[in-house]
Amino acid sequence: MTSQARTAPGATTPDDGQRAWRAVLDAATLPYREAGRYAWRFARGKLGGDPVFRHVLQQGLIAPHAHVLDIGCGQGLLASLLRAAGQAARHGRWPADWAPAPLGARVTGIELMPHDVERARTALGSSARFICGDMRALDFPPADTIVLFDALHYIPPDDQEGVLARVRQALSGGGSLLLRVNDAGARRRFALGLWIDRVTMLLRGGGFAPLAGRSVEAWSATLTRLGFDVHAYPMSGRPPFANQLLVARVQPVPALAPETGR
Repeated sequence: MTSQARTAPGATTPDDGQRAWRAVLDAATLPYREAGRYAWRFARGKLGGDPVFRHVLQQGLIAPHAHVLDIGCGQGLLASLLRAAGQAARHGRWPADWAPAPLGARVTGIELMPHDVERARTALGSSARFICGDMRALDFPPADTIVLFDALHYIPPDDQEGVLARVRQALSGGGSLLLRVNDAGARRRFALGLWIDRVTMLLRGGGFAPLAGRSVEAWSATLTRLGFDVHAYPMSGRPPFANQLLVARVQPVPALAPETGR
């Protein structure tokens, strides 16, 4: 008689996590069929191939009921992912060893390219709010989590400083910034990433403007000066890219106790 390994009741396995992720991925990309074949294929490729999205869910980097501001949101992939994750959790399909699902997260997305905003609105309707405009010119609403994935290097350094300062202001009540950057400290991989971004920008109708990156140390120094506590995590997926995810948290300023008369 042979013995078989058994899983303890209620325990999860790596296969459980993979099945849950595939189900969330399918649910998050399905709405983009309404926005056209290109939008659906891009959603499948980006959400399925970029490890940062699964990392955000597994690690609970966006809390339940958070107000999320997604700057440079593209066609709204993060908003769709958070909605799909919440639906999975409501139906009991959330791995027990993952952080709590982002149930009830509300997303406002800012995107410069009108065709991406149109795709986002077509796919997601009123489940998220999408604004077409330049991050350098728009006011940022108060938020619990602000997401900036692969977007800041498209604007000059002085403008980067201004955007980050306004991000900090929008998080004055406490919260976190999820900033993914191409690490200029990894010179060859950084240069390759910039070349790919330039070609992508040209194909999307954004021209061929110069890009401005920094090393992870330089980004971290700027965020620390603004009052963030910063931790960096490699988040490139397959080589040869040099992407890093900076999780920058700010604590709310405690209210002053009222003075009492003597």
